[in-house]
Amino acid sequence: MEQPALLVIISGPSGTGKSTVIREIMRRRTLFFSVSCTTRPMREGERDGVDYHFISRERFEQLIAEDALLEYAEYAGRFYGTPRRPAEEQMARGTDVLLDIEVQGARQVRDRMPDAVSVFLTPPSWEELERRLRNRGTDSEEMIRRRLETARGELDEARTYDYLVVNDEVTAAADRICAILDGERCRTSRCAAFFSEI
Repeated sequence: MEQPALLVIISGPSGTGKSTVIREIMRRRTLFFSVSCTTRPMREGERDGVDYHFISRERFEQLIAEDALLEYAEYAGRFYGTPRRPAEEQMARGTDVLLDIEVQGARQVRDRMPDAVSVFLTPPSWEELERRLRNRGTDSEEMIRRRLETARGELDEARTYDYLVVNDEVTAAADRICAILDGERCRTSRCAAFFSEI
């Protein structure tokens, strides 16, 4: 039975472990991971076009003017956005699309695409979030403070999502998200083809 592709949003504070959980989900499932654009500098070990499309602020503003982004937002002084065309093309082919975006962008996508499945990923505790941010060793003390301040506001948004998943352990968090995707595929509202056939 053919079903429309799912658009899956995963959000959560910086340091929650989204990238690690998403890698585990992608290892198990055939999904298109939408690579976001950002104006932030590349971190050690990151690759352009794989982790992000690293672009200038001027180029980002051009994409906004061309309506070439599905969503965009400013986070900790940097711009992040989702290129529109690759996501729409994959969904038209029937491939599920996964977006790793923050809460402002998620709100924009859910307004435009109410069928999107939204998952908020959270650490097991505030203390654990702070520990993870400090252990990354990539940010200054000022940036860590800003990230924690932003995280408080993001956690307030968690109740607006369809699902909440605690990342206490990567495999278990990925299990929960895969179960959510399986459940969403069984929603009667997504099974129009089945009902038309019978």
